[in-house]
Order: sequence, then C-alpha cells, then structure tokens
Amino acid sequence: MKQLSQIFGLALVLVSFAVYSDESDTSSEAAPLDQIAQGIIARIAEVRPDLPIISVTASPLAGFYDAVLPGGQILHFTADAKYFFAGDLYEVADVGLVNVTEKSRKGARKQILDQLDESEMLVFSPPKGLVKATVTVFTDIDCSYCRKLHQEIPDMNRLGIAVRYLAYPRSGVDSESYDKYVSAWCADNPKIALTRAKNGQSIDDRTCENPVAAQYELGGEFGVNSTPSIIHEDGTLVPGYLPADRLAESLGILDPASE
Repeated sequence: MKQLSQIFGLALVLVSFAVYSDESDTSSEAAPLDQIAQGIIARIAEVRPDLPIISVTASPLAGFYDAVLPGGQILHFTADAKYFFAGDLYEVADVGLVNVTEKSRKGARKQILDQLDESEMLVFSPPKGLVKATVTVFTDIDCSYCRKLHQEIPDMNRLGIAVRYLAYPRSGVDSESYDKYVSAWCADNPKIALTRAKNGQSIDDRTCENPVAAQYELGGEFGVNSTPSIIHEDGTLVPGYLPADRLAESLGILDPASE
C-alpha cells in the first residue's frame, strides 16, 4: 500500500492523466535509449528522490518507456519524462489478453535470479544429473503453507525439482521468525535445523554472519508480498502453496494425463 500511494503521489506531481495531449514535447523520442533513460531517472530524482528507478527499457507501446521501481512496479513514461501512467499494459492478442507488463517483471526477476549465489541459499535437490527444473522459494519458517510446501520436498525431489530457499520472515527483521531462520542458517547442519523448525520443533539459538536480512530485502525487489512465493527459472512468480504434482505440471515436467 505504501508503494502504491507513492506512485499516485508521484502521478499528482508530474501529470493529471486526463490532460495528456499532443502538447507533450516528443522531440526527445528519437534520442538513444540510454539518453532517454538518464532523462527519466534524473526527472524522478528531482521530484521524488525517494522513488529510485532500477532500470528503463523501451515499451512495446510506441513512444513510451518502462521504468522499473523496487518491488517490480512499472511506470510507463513518455520519452521526455513529462507524462506517465501507472498500471499494467495489456496486448489484445489472438490468444486473448496478454499482460505485457508482467512479461517485463518476469524478465527483471530472471536477471536478479541469474546473479544470485546459490551458496547463500538452503538448497534441497535431487541427486546430480536428475534435476529437471529448479525453483527458488521465498519462505517463512512459521507460515503454515510454507511448512506444508516443505513437507512436499521429498516428492518434489523425486519428480526432479530442486528447491532453493531464500528467507522471507513476514514479520520482518528482528522478529521471532527472523531469529529462527538465523538460528537455522547458523546451525551445524542448516537444512536439518530448518526442517526441524518448520516442523514446529525447537532448535538451538545461534547467530553468525548470515544473508537473512538481505534476502528479506531482496523479496521486496521481486515483488513478494506473501509466502511461500515460488519463482520459476524464467522469472515467473507463483504466490502461494502448490503440491508437488501441480508444481511439476506448471514447470512442464509432468503430464497431467500421466497421473
């Protein structure tokens, strides 16, 4: 809600959506993309420095450019950064309505995924050579559906799905759930400790250098607002719990007709 109110506040500063017309200066539309991007970033930094722009790309909508904010929100700007609109852009295609903005979000998530260090995750994987697909899951130790998903790990591994956990304690940093994840991460065997904690069993309190706070912040960049949140390798975000067979179907590694 806070991010949404920031967007609408920015909209009031820059433009009234109803008055957009041919009066807008389009002279910069022929400029190189990097020059247009710098102009959009500079304009937002001038009027709302608290809204950092992660990236700017050309929009499928002619004459517009997509600015990505933390959390995955996308604003669609004119080249001169004088006007924009907030919201998802859809294409009316032969197959139906296609959410073009979600495609951009998916691409941004994949870019972040590709840069992550697996050594800073808790990974439950099938034996080497048997992995058919990998999902990255933002998880909370005390979330009931996170616990339910964790119970499906053996079946997921049997189906060839590797599960990479990132921490997302919904109560925030310095909460009890946060402390539990830190203790699990710092345990002698973090995966066993995490499993015990997700089963409601007590684990020893531990502290050490850990990535839990950074991963929680990363969840905001992915647009996570619930747990579990499952990210496919292509950047697709699936909020909520899926049983192992349904997840395998969504990943294209299990034919529903074969069940």
